[in-house]
Amino acid sequence: MADFEGVQALIIEDDQTSINVLTRLLDQLSVGAAVIQDTAQAEISLREVARPDVIFLDLEMPALNGYNVLQLIQKDEFFNDVPVVAYTTHISHMNDARRAGFNGFLGKPLDKNQFPDQLARILNGESVWEVP
Repeated sequence: MADFEGVQALIIEDDQTSINVLTRLLDQLSVGAAVIQDTAQAEISLREVARPDVIFLDLEMPALNGYNVLQLIQKDEFFNDVPVVAYTTHISHMNDARRAGFNGFLGKPLDKNQFPDQLARILNGESVWEVP
C-alpha cells in the first residue's frame, strides 16, 4: 500500500454521513482531513484552509453546488495543481463533472478496498473516474 503520511485532504460536503465515511477512510490511511460543510461560506472558508493535496467535492449541496465551488477553486492560484475529485451519489453527473474541469470522479458509496489505490492514483496525477 502507498505511504500517505503527511497527505492532507479537503472535503467539501454537506452530508454528515458522507463526511464520516470519507474521513474514516482517510484516517485509516493516515491522511489528515479538513472539512467545509457550509458552502454559503465557501469563499471565506477556502481562504482559511491549509493547502490540501487533494479536494473531494460533493456536487449537490445547498447554497453553492459543487460546480460553483469548483469555479471558486479554479480561480484561486492557491489551489493550482490540487486535484479536485467529484464525490457524489449522482453518477449521472460524470460527464458534466468532466466538462466542468474536475480531475476525477468517485461515486458513493466508496469501496474501502479500492479507495487506497484510487487515492494513490489521484495523488500521482492520474485522472480517476470510477463509480461503484
